[in-house]
Amino acid sequence: MALEPIEPEEAVELYLADRESELAKATQYAHSSRLGHFIRWCDEQDIDNLNELTGRTLHRYRLWRRSDGDLAPPSEKSQMDTLRVFIRWCGTIDAVPTDLWSKVVSPSLADGESSRDVMLDSEVADGILDYLSTYEYASERHVTFLLIWHALLRRGAIRALDVGDHDPQEMSLDVRHRPETGTPIKNKFNGERFIALSPETCSVLDAWIADRRSETVDEYGRHPLVSTAKGRAHLTTIQSYVYSMTRPCGFTGECPHERDLSACEAAVDRSQSFACPSSVSPHAVRRGAITHWLNSDVPEPVVSARADVSTAVLDEHYDRRTEREKMEQRRRYLNQV
Repeated sequence: MALEPIEPEEAVELYLADRESELAKATQYAHSSRLGHFIRWCDEQDIDNLNELTGRTLHRYRLWRRSDGDLAPPSEKSQMDTLRVFIRWCGTIDAVPTDLWSKVVSPSLADGESSRDVMLDSEVADGILDYLSTYEYASERHVTFLLIWHALLRRGAIRALDVGDHDPQEMSLDVRHRPETGTPIKNKFNGERFIALSPETCSVLDAWIADRRSETVDEYGRHPLVSTAKGRAHLTTIQSYVYSMTRPCGFTGECPHERDLSACEAAVDRSQSFACPSSVSPHAVRRGAITHWLNSDVPEPVVSARADVSTAVLDEHYDRRTEREKMEQRRRYLNQV
């Protein structure tokens, strides 16, 4: 097979354009970000033609990415998995040998390292909510945490909400897919749904809208529910809220890692909260919330519809109940028969 020369940056652009119709925007952004590191490495190594790639050079890239001390094993695996998919695609356009993708090594994760096993415990969530209700009532962090923990919303759905999507009389949220005005949601129109809210959550949202929310309008003339002084909250902003809220020192005043809080960057700088070993992502909070609902005997179809995940995905990726917990739940139902 004769290879055709192509620069790394051009190949990545063609790859992203080719997959635009099949990848969700968030996934495409993730691929773009991960492959951006590959472009940077190629530039540093003076690789201006992907025809030059070999299994050995790809191994050197993996070592280069691993040399970043902040790259956790699950992140390294995500980086290399995306590179493998990209290299395989490159083989279809004669940019690299068609079998080169098989030489991209992705690390195996030890038990407990998979990010999908990380979740926020319900007792920790109660502590966070107690703190927020007392010291940050109806703040942007309080609202964000409630929308994940009680409404089971993803970051994209939180970002997509407008003020008018909250109906205080009906005590509900109307989650809509509006890609034409910058707020797509996962599963697109199939992910649209009404979310019933508790009186307590409604009270927090009402207070947020009336007293705390920044009166901003986005570039489409819409009024975002979760807003900042600059407009609609970005996905990374929502993520930073969650990382900062889930630091133990933030709501207990103590560090389980025996760090000096005054010298810990994750403790004194909210933007660095992700560096705390105990802080978790919005996905981990949502996973913990889903497990909490299931442990509270809420039927799987109800949780599935509210969280916008199929029961199969719910079982595989979200439900973290042990087999013994499931047995005890079945026992409670059987005792009533």
